[in-house]
Amino acid sequence: MSVAEAGDRITVVPRKRRNVEMLLVIFASALSLAAYVQVDLNVQGETPTNLVTVAITAFLLPLLAQAAIRWRAPYADPVILPCATLLNGLGLAMIHRIDLINDPPSNGAGQQLLWTGLGIALLIVVITVVRDHRPLQGYTYTLGLVGLLLLLLPLVPGISSGDLGGARIWIHLGPLSFQPAEVAKVLLAIAFASYLVEKRDVLALAGWRVLGIDLPRARDLGPILLVWIATLLVLVFQNDLGTSLLFFALFVTMLYVSTQRPGWAVIGIVLFAAGAVFGYYTRGHVRVRVAAWLHPFDIEQGYQLIQAQFGLAWGGLLGRGLGEGRPGLTPLARSDFIATSLGEELGMAGLFAIILIYGLIVSRGLRTALACREPFGKLLAAGLSFSFALQVFLIIGGVTRLLPLTGLTTPFMSQGGSSLIANWVVMGLLLIISHQVRRPMATVRDLDPGGQLVFERPGRVADSELTQAIGRPGTGGSDDDQPTQIQVRGGRA
Repeated sequence: MSVAEAGDRITVVPRKRRNVEMLLVIFASALSLAAYVQVDLNVQGETPTNLVTVAITAFLLPLLAQAAIRWRAPYADPVILPCATLLNGLGLAMIHRIDLINDPPSNGAGQQLLWTGLGIALLIVVITVVRDHRPLQGYTYTLGLVGLLLLLLPLVPGISSGDLGGARIWIHLGPLSFQPAEVAKVLLAIAFASYLVEKRDVLALAGWRVLGIDLPRARDLGPILLVWIATLLVLVFQNDLGTSLLFFALFVTMLYVSTQRPGWAVIGIVLFAAGAVFGYYTRGHVRVRVAAWLHPFDIEQGYQLIQAQFGLAWGGLLGRGLGEGRPGLTPLARSDFIATSLGEELGMAGLFAIILIYGLIVSRGLRTALACREPFGKLLAAGLSFSFALQVFLIIGGVTRLLPLTGLTTPFMSQGGSSLIANWVVMGLLLIISHQVRRPMATVRDLDPGGQLVFERPGRVADSELTQAIGRPGTGGSDDDQPTQIQVRGGRA
């Protein structure tokens, strides 16, 4: 941070770090392009025929996003965009590598490149149009209802794509198909954050005290029970174990962060255990996944897990090299099992590096949540970061047999447009929240009695105006209170 002094005024200004972000984006794009070219050199012995197109796209799209951030959110976190760019680029290179297994080569990488362009375009829209996350708090029930409808769309006859891989999670509209649950994840995270900010005082009230833990009152269990029942319905009617687990864990985590009551976490764990037992004994799809996890050699459905384990073992510590492995032997190598494909060719060292990049995104999101002074932004940043981390944990844990397979996608890397676009939107929301958190607020040591104090609506004062953040009148200035902007007009400069 830099400190500027002018008379009796001291302003602490965080560094924007936009030039650092630009250099990191260029490095991430160059590394992604190098991986793409190396695949062709090792597989075909020549550079790709579309090298110029891929190179222009690899550098242009992230730099356009960086320019939008520099323009509209100059104080946004400088690490999130480069990390997302690198993950997206490495996933694109691996999809291209698996395309070359076929004769003639398929065009999965070309389709993924189009989805990447659309995802980055939506990130730019979020940055330039939304800019401030706080107005989203006014659409609690609208966003919640739309998110719930999207979650249930795969059950609608006529647009449902039916059971694919045992789960009903896809819909088709003409030639296009997508997973509406990916969009619902973003909308419901916003709705949960807004609802919990409104109701947190009631939900934080303690009831019975058991083993030193204050449990919530019985009358306040309605929201968590409703979400639990909704996730069980998703599990029963859609056979979607991953989405069911992800949404319930998201709500419980945001509920705990909002109320700071461990009792809610205890209730959530109990309900999760009950739902897991219910799913195991009532849904054959869940039993098969558990059996494939525990005894993959004993059932046919464990074949892909076995192949993934063999691929990781063959890759070893440093990997076979891009284009030198045999990831095509594993079913769904470019979607569900793209992490093991990368582990085979980049080795465990490369896979750990990828996990570390995911960890950087999560840590920056949680850091933004910790620094945010208003509760809605804090909850939203924490919820989006946690759901992102949980998704990575569930999918990588599933393909490495740490957990049963859940059917979730690897963010930014798995082939498919729904997850890719949704995750770019999540990055856009984290960026605008971090911008609001990190942007400077001038503080005035001695207010001139002759000056005129004008109360402004929170968040509506321009960055260049002289402002001071204080608590709302009557609140005592608590850190949890949304700050009110005071603008000093007239009097001594």
